[in-house]
Amino acid sequence: MWYIGGFYRFLAAESMKYIHLYIMVVLASAFTSCADKYRPFKSHYQFKSTDGSPDYSNLDYWAAHPWKWDPSDSIPAPLRNEPKDSLVDVFFLHPTSYTDNITGPNAAIDDEYLNAKTDYSSILYQASVFNQECRVFAPRYRQANIKMFYSSDKEKAAAAFDLAYEDLKAAFEYYLKTWNNGRPIIIASHSQGSLLGERLLKEYFDDKPLQKKLVVAYVLGWPVAKNYFTSLPICTDSLQTGCICSWRTLKNGFVPSYLKNDTSIALVTNPLTWTTSNEFASRKLNKGSVLVKFNKIYPHTTDAQISKGLLYTRRPKFPGSFLYRSRNYHIGDINLYYLNIRENVRQRIGMFWKG
Repeated sequence: MWYIGGFYRFLAAESMKYIHLYIMVVLASAFTSCADKYRPFKSHYQFKSTDGSPDYSNLDYWAAHPWKWDPSDSIPAPLRNEPKDSLVDVFFLHPTSYTDNITGPNAAIDDEYLNAKTDYSSILYQASVFNQECRVFAPRYRQANIKMFYSSDKEKAAAAFDLAYEDLKAAFEYYLKTWNNGRPIIIASHSQGSLLGERLLKEYFDDKPLQKKLVVAYVLGWPVAKNYFTSLPICTDSLQTGCICSWRTLKNGFVPSYLKNDTSIALVTNPLTWTTSNEFASRKLNKGSVLVKFNKIYPHTTDAQISKGLLYTRRPKFPGSFLYRSRNYHIGDINLYYLNIRENVRQRIGMFWKG
């Protein structure tokens, strides 16, 4: 049985340890738009699956796709004069948005509200970071609901994540067959997407011929075990290709309860220096965050320092940040380092073509 990728490699089985994941979703409003704002977009998602499964030949089943306009095409106003290119594809695996109105272990693929919520949260605020240099592909999938992360029924949870992965696998194979045409690929993901993304990288890239086409993988908001991959290393500088970047962001000194007894150390890349060093990186290196106001860039919001398999920072600085009391910045793993990631995508693509 597949034990939900890195999840069971890193976290003990006790269900109470996973309640933090629900709390992080509740706190998401500090970095993404209010849930009530998704409801007006429901009318844009009137498609219905005949058998409950996704049909990836139909663009409705892609949250982001270069053949249609979607929120991943959005560019923050200060960045709209940047030159654009699209010789590389990014395959983006979005995080959990199935957190309310829960009726089963997996989301319905044609749920109108959930698809609107996905597109106008993670697709807008996360997948858009790649649109300067890449065509963005982000499949919809029957994601496991948030409760599966801390369910005491491990078989049910494993089945839920297996179903989610099978959808992503089908989407990736359809993408390879139909649209890739030998183009270089970036794999990017967050949270549940990264849990499943690790498995996708293992099955299709790790010591496989397709590894030669991998520019980089951004596996964010989820731990990457030291020995999970055979030939995919952690990135150790800003120009390395064929490697993995990963981090989980917390406030300085905070150790979540689910990690207090964890003796494993995840692989981490610092998104301000792109090294694996534990050297402190000043917030002056942070070129800009994108938070609730998508068209506003907030420079120098966070510093960064690696410690014990985690990325630590002082409380982010942005208007009203004194009210933000969370010590777990999981929801901001991409948003807080938005411009640094955007620049790094360009740097690694440039080096890939030189190679």
